[in-house]
Amino acid sequence: MERTVNYTWKSELDKTALKYHKITLWVAVVFNLLFFATDYINIYDYWQEFLTFRVVVSFICLLTVLFHKQLKISIQLMGVIPVLLISIQNAYMWSVMDAEHLQKHTLAYMALFIGSGMFVFYHVYYSIFIVVANIIANILFLYFNSSLTVEEIMVSGGLLTLSVAIFSILLIRMRFKLTKKELVARFALEESKHELQEKNTEIVDSINYAKRIQSALIPPIEVFKKILPDSFVIFKPKDIVSGDFYWISELSTTKAKGINEKLVVYSVADCTGHGVPGAFMSLIGLKIFNQSVKQNDVNSPAEALDYLNQEVFKTVNMHSDTDNIIRDGMDVALCSINYTTLKLTFAGAKNPVYIVRNKELHEIKGDKQPIGSYESQEPFTNNEYQLEKEDMVYIFSDGYADQFGGPKGKKLKYKPFKEMLISNANKSMEEQEEQLSNLFENWRGDLEQLDDVCVIGVRI
Repeated sequence: MERTVNYTWKSELDKTALKYHKITLWVAVVFNLLFFATDYINIYDYWQEFLTFRVVVSFICLLTVLFHKQLKISIQLMGVIPVLLISIQNAYMWSVMDAEHLQKHTLAYMALFIGSGMFVFYHVYYSIFIVVANIIANILFLYFNSSLTVEEIMVSGGLLTLSVAIFSILLIRMRFKLTKKELVARFALEESKHELQEKNTEIVDSINYAKRIQSALIPPIEVFKKILPDSFVIFKPKDIVSGDFYWISELSTTKAKGINEKLVVYSVADCTGHGVPGAFMSLIGLKIFNQSVKQNDVNSPAEALDYLNQEVFKTVNMHSDTDNIIRDGMDVALCSINYTTLKLTFAGAKNPVYIVRNKELHEIKGDKQPIGSYESQEPFTNNEYQLEKEDMVYIFSDGYADQFGGPKGKKLKYKPFKEMLISNANKSMEEQEEQLSNLFENWRGDLEQLDDVCVIGVRI
């Protein structure tokens, strides 16, 4: 009986892996060649080298998918070949790029490892081999070809790509082992308590590792308060990792008369979903936000949201055909405060900003469109507001107001939230944070937290 069950689940796993690995190979054959068009447009000087690499990689993948039986290529190795070859191809491309192009190509590199985690079924040692080979290829190619420093490479995407690559090992391992266990349970019709505990431990361990990666990219609250000392941040993920995130950057501009102006740009974003799916989207959003401040054509919050919208759509649909467009994205509130002129410039993707002055709340609404549906959207709008000293500026996700609770188990809604902001606007940041947290927790009571929560308050 045990031999039959083992044979059945292994046979079923091979069928599933064969299907996904064939899809992966065909995607590598077709889309790897199609993306040559972007090479030709963006990095014309190297189009011949890039085309040669792409043709060779696509040809090997084509031979593999068409003749894997005749060549006696194992099903697991069919998944290894495209991921390994394209990662080495990307390593060479990186090595001849300047910092700007390397930043843009980072998204393609990340998509490769995230995509491999979703589409391939092979043992963990294959994924470790791919990542190690990729690291070695990058070191060699960058050493011989690149004029960038190690710091420039890491800041321009090397560190983030390495983190995602390492996490893909855990994701592939977890997916392979969970799939195996599900198949064994289906054909054996039983799972022991020990197996359930083991599966839960593996999932939690993997998600905890994902939290470490996400926490390394989201600015610590101490860093946020160092830039904006008179502020508070309430950040309550629903699960271990969060689909909400916040971001901040301090900039400076020089006017015609040589006067330096301090600009602080910060944001709260609410990604589609929560938990691991939302966390993946948050990694993409954080990377693009960091990249946006280095773009010469991004000079306002609205332009930053346009850039974010375009890059998010490109990233999540890099390997999608026209019939399977992914619309996942995020709602965003993005503020830019000029501390010389006290001018607030705001742009929002569905989310607003509240300004409280003299016990009155002024709301500036965002555009009624999210980040992520790039093809059908209009450009985002800048909204300017002249701030005064002691004004309070609040941005937030919808998780706070949408929480169920209270005596009748209904949503908290925005009216009590606004009333709390107005009544506490003159209090210290610590008191405001405590009052808002208490209202949320008392309202929630024993009910489960519905969504991720993020609220930021800044006093001018």
